[in-house]
Amino acid sequence: MNLISEFADFTMTHEIFHSESPLNLESGESLSQFDLAYTTYGQLNRDKSNVIWVIHALTGDSKAAEWWSGLIGEDKFFDPSNHFIICANLLGSNYGSTNPFSVNPETGEPYFYDFPHISPRDLAASLERLRIHLGLEKIHTLIGGSLGGQVVLEWAYTLGKKLDNAVILASTAKTSPWVIGFNETQRMAIESDCTWGEKHEDAGKTGLSTARAIAMLSYRHPDDLARKQAENEEKLDNFRASSYLRYQGQKLSKRFNALSYWVLSKTMDCHDLGRGRNGVDKALAQIEARVLTIGVNSDLLFLPSESQEISRKVKRGTYKEINSTAGHDAFLIEFEQLAYILQSFYLEH
Repeated sequence: MNLISEFADFTMTHEIFHSESPLNLESGESLSQFDLAYTTYGQLNRDKSNVIWVIHALTGDSKAAEWWSGLIGEDKFFDPSNHFIICANLLGSNYGSTNPFSVNPETGEPYFYDFPHISPRDLAASLERLRIHLGLEKIHTLIGGSLGGQVVLEWAYTLGKKLDNAVILASTAKTSPWVIGFNETQRMAIESDCTWGEKHEDAGKTGLSTARAIAMLSYRHPDDLARKQAENEEKLDNFRASSYLRYQGQKLSKRFNALSYWVLSKTMDCHDLGRGRNGVDKALAQIEARVLTIGVNSDLLFLPSESQEISRKVKRGTYKEINSTAGHDAFLIEFEQLAYILQSFYLEH
């Protein structure tokens, strides 16, 4: 499938890449075939040196110019009139790529709870299939935050000299017990939904809403909630913070599903760049690309020190920090700071 549209002054396409070759996974399982939905903006230049590959976070999709509108688009830092920008929906996600509701070709029935365990390394391997399919010999910049940053690291390791720049935002080289703990509490919330275990797309929907509310607390900083959800009157109940979290949970449950959330949160948990590579330090030292890590001073989930560690241990690393009260999600909203940091990084080359 190939959908092409004119968006402002540049071309945008939505396509599906289908791989007939098995994808062998770290878990020992495999996907005998798979689909990746992907979106592109702009066009390749003559020598194909203008590729910007974006990797979305946990509940994102391939339409990067929508959820990162302050960074991607006409007259933005990554302008499709100058760059060929591509973003693929990650395996396991329910925005067009193979996911738990897809039909398992081995059984003729949807995977549901039998969908295989997928690691960030597996996600990088699937994206590598797409890169080869598109005939892209080099990637100028690979950029992603949170789970997307984990996949950026894994793919940067295997791409070697085929990648010029890796930009990793609010992420880590190995998932901490702190993050795993937050994710586990969210899965416990999903498990507590009486519909969890049923084989339909709304299974675990209420639990997912609760899980998202838990997640939002980890994505924000207490000061941010104090500023935005403060009460202007004395109350005994019905607090703004309560309404905010319920709204965020319901909002996600309308566009995402519990099974994809379960799969991708497990993916995030098992991230370890050093697995089978003699540890994180030696793995980081093997990355050939220039690496920019960006932390958020108020991030309580992926700590700034974790981003700093990556930049210190790669061959050519730079660390910069976003100052914001927004917490972890600042990498999705502090566009002016991001553009300044990226511009400075490119000028250092």
